[in-house]
Amino acid sequence: MRDFNHIESVYWVFTQLCNDQCAHCYNLSGPKGQRISEADCMAIIANLPDRIDRLILSGGEPLADKKLLYAILDRLNDRYGDLPLPERPQLMLQTNGDLLTGEILDTLIDKGITRFDIASIDRFHKHAGGRLLELADLFASRGVSGDEKDPLIERDTYLKPQLSWGCWGATDDMWLGGNWARGRAYETGLWKRDPNHNFCAILSGAIGFLNGGDQIPQEISIQLWRINPCCPGTKLPLGDARTERVADVLQRVAELPVYQSLDRGDPYRMGESVGVSEDYARKRCGELGNVCLWCDEFFTKHHLPNQPTSDKTPEPIRQNSLTL
Repeated sequence: MRDFNHIESVYWVFTQLCNDQCAHCYNLSGPKGQRISEADCMAIIANLPDRIDRLILSGGEPLADKKLLYAILDRLNDRYGDLPLPERPQLMLQTNGDLLTGEILDTLIDKGITRFDIASIDRFHKHAGGRLLELADLFASRGVSGDEKDPLIERDTYLKPQLSWGCWGATDDMWLGGNWARGRAYETGLWKRDPNHNFCAILSGAIGFLNGGDQIPQEISIQLWRINPCCPGTKLPLGDARTERVADVLQRVAELPVYQSLDRGDPYRMGESVGVSEDYARKRCGELGNVCLWCDEFFTKHHLPNQPTSDKTPEPIRQNSLTL
């Protein structure tokens, strides 16, 4: 039986607060985006696996919730900082770069961030990549390498213990703008209407969330507190990272045929164990126009034995305007 106390990659959206309000955002991030408390974040860190190869902190915009980000980094260092380097998580930050300054960059490096991804080089973001040259100079001034521009996917790149930065953004065919029928992307019609496009079977989809693969790391997503097999998230989360150990949650679902199918990147066959045929799934996916919408319908309409059913929304921290 697999030991889920060691996970290759955790992608944690710890805040949906953001200085921007992009039309393609799948989790409704913005100046009034949902947040959870520092106490919740500390509880989540306590429930993370004992060993993580990489931990990606994202949002929202992490630097829009800077005080909380710093508290998270301090707590991560308390928990994992004494481990030998090969066993210590590589801490990565996904940011739009709008709020990054020299002083903030110095602090982030001091607190252990080794990889910076500027995820705003596209037409959806406010500056549409307009700060890229300025950011390149800023990183160079601190000795942060820009040799690895693409997202770090392969183990020999994301496990390098060196400072680096890269950049990318949403396109009509890939990442947020074209794929995920979620949040503001769904409201504004920017989701991909292609029932034959199986997002579940590519990076950031559910494929490999239990077992990983040759081309992708084993990665789970935590949206605020919701433990998910993919970045968009299933309609019902796998569990609650505030109150449950992540390893226990993965162990609980690992033997369920539904999640084994998602782990293979095959959402069309995830319902066979509860009487939902692949032919029916493909038919509904075609009618709905998107594999994520089929996944939502499946988790909404079909009873799953031993499936966690709680989706209690935490009391969010709201504020009327962005505080930077």
